[in-house]
Amino acid sequence: MNKAELIEITAKGADISKAAAGKALDAAMAAIVKSVAKGDPVTLVGFGTFKSAKRAARTGKNPKTGAAIKIAATTVPKFSAGAGFKLAVSGKKAKK
Repeated sequence: MNKAELIEITAKGADISKAAAGKALDAAMAAIVKSVAKGDPVTLVGFGTFKSAKRAARTGKNPKTGAAIKIAATTVPKFSAGAGFKLAVSGKKAKK
């Protein structure tokens, strides 16, 4: 599924126009990116958590030459799926 298909499904599900659904999706994604970039996690209960994680400096390998290269430390985005999302993907039923 791509962004246009997601907007179409959201518009139908919420009974709003595609333009409004597109604006809502863009605003939600911008809010998530802004919050995670500041270092604050975004938790959507049942769906998952977006957060930033620090990646330490390490030594890698140039695949073309095989020479060792230094890879600098960085901060990367990370997503952890929630329990409801995991159950839906696995196809298992929720325990009562």
